Amino acid sequence: MSARARPVRRIVIVGGGTAGWMTAAALGRALAGQPHSITLVESDAIGTIGVGEATVPPIHDFNRYLRLDPAEFLRATHGTIKLGIEFEGWGGADHRYFHPFGYLGIEMSGIHFHHHWLRHLAAGGDADHGPYNLETMAAREGRFAPATRHGPVHHAVHFDAAAYARLLRGYAEEKGVSRLEGRVADVRLDPEDGFITSLALDDGRVIEGDLFVDCSGFRGLLIEGALRTGYCEWSHWLPCDSAVAMPCESAGDPAPFTRATAREAGWQWRIPLQHRTGNGHVYSSAHLEHDEAEALLRARLPGAPLADANRLRFVAGHRKAIWNRNCVAIGLAGGFLEPLESTSIHLIQTTIVRLLALLPRDAIDPNVVARFNRDALREYEVIRDFVIAHYALAGRDDTSFWRDVAAAGMPDSLAERIEAFRATGNILFEPGDLFGPTNWYAVLTGQGVRPKSWHPIADGLSDAELASRLATLRGRVAEQLAELPPHVEFLRKL
Repeated sequence: MSARARPVRRIVIVGGGTAGWMTAAALGRALAGQPHSITLVESDAIGTIGVGEATVPPIHDFNRYLRLDPAEFLRATHGTIKLGIEFEGWGGADHRYFHPFGYLGIEMSGIHFHHHWLRHLAAGGDADHGPYNLETMAAREGRFAPATRHGPVHHAVHFDAAAYARLLRGYAEEKGVSRLEGRVADVRLDPEDGFITSLALDDGRVIEGDLFVDCSGFRGLLIEGALRTGYCEWSHWLPCDSAVAMPCESAGDPAPFTRATAREAGWQWRIPLQHRTGNGHVYSSAHLEHDEAEALLRARLPGAPLADANRLRFVAGHRKAIWNRNCVAIGLAGGFLEPLESTSIHLIQTTIVRLLALLPRDAIDPNVVARFNRDALREYEVIRDFVIAHYALAGRDDTSFWRDVAAAGMPDSLAERIEAFRATGNILFEPGDLFGPTNWYAVLTGQGVRPKSWHPIADGLSDAELASRLATLRGRVAEQLAELPPHVEFLRKL
């Protein structure tokens, strides 16, 4: 692809839903007052997936960029607070651990807290690291406020994805985004360079554009249907290829965390909203029939079902290029990783941010596209490894699914990270990664990895000094926890 002079003034988004309207809202905000047109084409006859109701903390950055009021956002989307994820059954029937947001302890002597903690454990100390993370303790007691006198309470949100899309649609249209109702019947390409020139709708209308954003979901109408980009799949490591989702009535006050429970051939999510509970069963169709998967989910609902089951099929992986010619794929059109760590909406967000940072003006430069793809694909791979770690380290062999997962192994990049942690206590990550030391420590140790050593600087504190500092940190978390009201009280005050 060469940098042919092709000014970008007309941007066309195909598909609505969370991906389409997040993209439209962000572009509308960024290009307000500029000589650009932004058009979103969607059809009410085509449903959206809408199961991504749990998020990670950077969602607040996106909402702040749009200047959405946090309280109004929660009200409009029936949102609740998420302080982390509780994992049940990943190491056996009675196994449980919590992956929190925020930070475990604080850095001491220039190294991450967990090195000092590993030394504490080696000396026979209490193994519960929860009292050193405010978000863990708040989740245990069902408490929340956005901040205490000492600083923020790190959190994400659970929300109704369809309601979020409606909120963003109103925002985007106020910023000048035009919505067209219709189905794309044909995608027309420039015979010289293969760029998309226009879309033909089923009623004969033709929509011309300079840059096209594919938010059409798994089918990838533009990125794959027209441009034949190709797909890199990871089903060898992530064999779950199906899901069934079903909302039900709430059973009691909503908990401020997501629950992910390992099952016979996959896992089940539970996401509490203000008005209902979201439930889903992610599974491998090679190990479990679809009807049986739905029956198992129904039997395990915490309340009466509120809608029919929504069945999904997918393949873990990503397009070989997220940006191909003058088309950028966002959301499921670009790739999919099962929602075990609630990263689907985050990947939409980061792709949008990456596009805004590299948005072309006078031409689409191949060097810019290459950089975009390099960064986007690396992010997919890093998140992939984090998700695979839950499976690869599960240590279960009670069903054929878990035995096959154990036999599949893991990517070299993940194996290196685990072995480094097991041997030295070091957590290998890059600045800017979504998951940092606290996240990796929680999941790796939660899945049973026990480091043999720790950083030598951690030996610099005397036993008495280390004990004193740990006591101070526990006291600080306890003091902050006492300031937090019940989660349900926070929601009522919205």
